[in-house]
Amino acid sequence: MIKFLRLQPSFTIDTSMPAKSVIERMRLAFKSPELQGMAVAASMCVDYKIEQQHRRFWSPHLSVQVSDTEAGSRLHCRFAPRPEIWTMFMAIYFVVLILMFAASIYGYVQWWMGDTPWTLVAIPIGAATIAGLHVASLVGQNLSTDQMILLRDRLERTLTVAEVAT
Repeated sequence: MIKFLRLQPSFTIDTSMPAKSVIERMRLAFKSPELQGMAVAASMCVDYKIEQQHRRFWSPHLSVQVSDTEAGSRLHCRFAPRPEIWTMFMAIYFVVLILMFAASIYGYVQWWMGDTPWTLVAIPIGAATIAGLHVASLVGQNLSTDQMILLRDRLERTLTVAEVAT
């Protein structure tokens, strides 16, 4: 059940090196001909993206954040839709929730005034819309499984080229 509710699959990779060294080595690896243009690093974060010519509506990106641990460092990796797609989905979620809330208030006022609370019909419609968006995101994840595997392989190849012990 939890896997069904998860919108952004994630995983972690532990290393024996400090986070700063891991990022520095990854940045050097990105300059190699094999990995050039595959990712962008900023501070302690790395983003892997699908090339423009292979990008589809549901194409994911892999966001990696490196943080220090007692034994070395940990890479927190999360697959997510492209930021513009994620923003659109979240905006739709919030608009539907706000409309459901407004409909419930207006419906309560209608009921309190002795009228038929017809606006309460918006609540199940909104819930169905949210459920539909969630199903659409799960379908998108399934359609982009091949690209998620590709992005994870690129991360693992980066760690190999960077000689980061995992």
